[in-house]
Order: sequence, then C-alpha cells, then structure tokens
Amino acid sequence: MLGATGTIGRATVRALVARGHEVVCFVRPRQDAVRVQGATVRTGDVTDPVSLAREGFRGEHFDAVVSCMASRTGVPRDAWAVDHQAHVNVLKAGRNAGVTHFVMLSAICVQKPLLAFQQAKLAFEAHLMEQGLTYSIVRPTAFFKSLSGQVERVRQGRPYLVFGDGRLTACKPISDADLGDYLAGCLDDESRCNRVLPIGGPGPAITPLEQGEHLFALLGRKPHIRHVPVALLDVVIRGLDLAGRVVPSLADKAELARIGRYYATESMLVLDPATGRYDADATPSTGSERLFDYYARLIRGEATAERGDHAVF
Repeated sequence: MLGATGTIGRATVRALVARGHEVVCFVRPRQDAVRVQGATVRTGDVTDPVSLAREGFRGEHFDAVVSCMASRTGVPRDAWAVDHQAHVNVLKAGRNAGVTHFVMLSAICVQKPLLAFQQAKLAFEAHLMEQGLTYSIVRPTAFFKSLSGQVERVRQGRPYLVFGDGRLTACKPISDADLGDYLAGCLDDESRCNRVLPIGGPGPAITPLEQGEHLFALLGRKPHIRHVPVALLDVVIRGLDLAGRVVPSLADKAELARIGRYYATESMLVLDPATGRYDADATPSTGSERLFDYYARLIRGEATAERGDHAVF
C-alpha cells in the first residue's frame, strides 16, 4: 500500500484490513505512523528503487499493489518524480515480488490534461496498461476535503467565494471512506479489472453556488456569495510567469495558480469526447455519504477537514 498516510490512503488501508487482506504500508521516514490495527508499516524512499526493494518488498511475495500516492504540489518536478517515475519504480519492484494486480488512484481531471501532474499520471496509466498484469485505474471526482476550505470562513461571517456565476463547474463529491472502500473492492470485483474507472459519490452533481447556498442554510443564515472573475486568476498567472523568468521559485507558484484555475473552470465529471462536454449522468456514483452531511458534521465539530494541496480556497 502506497500513500497510506493521506486521508484517502488511511481510509483505503482500513477498508483493505476490514476485507481480510494482509496489508503492508510503505511510507516516508519521519511521517506519522499509519495506525490501523492489522496493517504493517515499513519506511523508506519510494523514489529510490533500491529502498523499495530493500525496505519495502524485502524479497517477500506480494499479490497486489494499491497506490494512493500522488505528488504533494503538482508542479512539474514533483509530478514527474512521483506521479510517474516513482510509480514506474514500484511497478517494476512489484512485478519482481510476484504482484499480479495493480490498483491505481488517478484523477478524473486527466481526461483534459492541461497540467504537468495530469500528463504525468496519464503517462503512468499508459505504461501500466502495457505491462500485461491486471490493473484497475480509479479516477474519482472531487473530494470532500477539497470542497471544505470555506466552511470556517463562512462560520466567521465572511462571504462564500465562487468563480464567475458559480455555475461554471459541477462535481459528484466522494468521501474518503466511500472511495477507500471502492479502491479496496477492486481487488475482489472482476468487473473492475483491466478498466479505467471514473467514480463519484452519491446523488446529483452540484455546483459551487449550490455548495455555498447549502452551507449558509445549514448555518441558518442568508446566503452571502461573492463572485470572483476568472480573469483575476489569468492576471495572477501571467504575472507569476513573467516573474518566474527572474525568480525560478515563482514559476512553481505560476503552476499552482494554473492548477487553481483549472479546478475553478473545469467540471470533475466524465467528459464526453464526442461533444467536449461534461456529462453528470455518465459519471458513476458509489457510496452513501453526501457532501452536505459532511458539512453538517464539520459545523457540529464532529469532523475535521484535512484539506488537499490543490484546494482552490
């Protein structure tokens, strides 16, 4: 199991153990341990083939690899090192250890690859499908944690921010637990083998405007929505691109701004290649937990949002 220290990774480890699998988690040193009863934790460097073999697989036999691993920032250097090359290293080491099934957590946004991390993920997807072993490539829509960054600001009386009219995008958010269970189920469900699997959470697709309106309703307040022009992001990106020619670190910030713009303007739904439009009806759903139930638990203090690196707000 790779990426076991993230919120989705931890949920996947719990689901794997609950299904009776013997789970070994390979994580970076000095990270918080994966505290799931029944799982073994080993530390090393996933980008180093020698460390993978020596500290990870240890010459033992493994049936499958499940990866929730992803680059932390999405900038080109990190994306190609982790989303692509580290996975190539794991696949090679895994095959030497007897692995016959590789379950990969990808992202639905790779359907329209405009960013480095999307291109890196696609490159590994293609490599994986060429290797002749069983694969399950899971492309989820938006995560609860990525859509929860404004809960606290709204509780503090500040406006909810949306880009454009708030209807530019839509998604079918999925919880960590539901996604973890779906990933674990790929090892047992033959219908998920040798397939690319887009997946969303239960219920209809929702827009950012609907997310904001429902959040205010949960708080018993009149909606206070502030509309941010997408052009503002374009100005920021152009400025950082120019500055990045002088200060290299600002080039990374420009890429992060492009990632933010992408999520602000592209729906996380299945893309119809014939029409170029996103199709909510064609986006499969799974699980039982809904975003607005999660918002309610956040407001009551029954849950804590661990936001992803690519959250727009």
